[in-house]
Amino acid sequence: MKHTLSLFLLALLTMAAHAQELPSADHQIAGALLAAPEELRTGATVYGYNAQYELVTLRQGSADLVCLASDPKRKTFNVACYHKELDPFMARGRELTKTGITGQQRNEIRYEEIKAGKLLMPREPRMLYVMTGSKFDPATGQVEKPYLRWVVYTPFATQASTGLSTKPAEGAPWLMFPGTPGAHIMISPPRHQ
Repeated sequence: MKHTLSLFLLALLTMAAHAQELPSADHQIAGALLAAPEELRTGATVYGYNAQYELVTLRQGSADLVCLASDPKRKTFNVACYHKELDPFMARGRELTKTGITGQQRNEIRYEEIKAGKLLMPREPRMLYVMTGSKFDPATGQVEKPYLRWVVYTPFATQASTGLSTKPAEGAPWLMFPGTPGAHIMISPPRHQ
């Protein structure tokens, strides 16, 4: 009985500690918006985490941008903003990840669903902004060791159709996953140490 009570109290303490680690909705929104250009932040929709660590809409926006707050279970800061027409593609990726399907297998499933007409993917170029860092201080709004990179989704683009290299090059744009529904131009500036 004492052992069961001890385990119960430990579980309660663990849940309380996790609940304290969850940033407020305002802090999650502030952090998520840092990936977006300033002029696009005001009307952006923001997804973040509730007390059960479920991804929910923290702020419904009126513009074309969707921003994703950093997962509070991760030790590092990682936020993204993307055009709302990419939301079905991104949401499907998150669903597959929840089931343990990641990496190239996750991509292939989404590509097949796009080709079959089951998953919507815009045909025109659409932006994704990604900011990472070692941590975010909500009091100052600053990210420690921030790194911002840009991705331009260009479904089915190829080296021939874009004139871009398909080899990664720091500081230069290059085409990743050419010829697929998930083809995109990566723009990764040099990292500052």
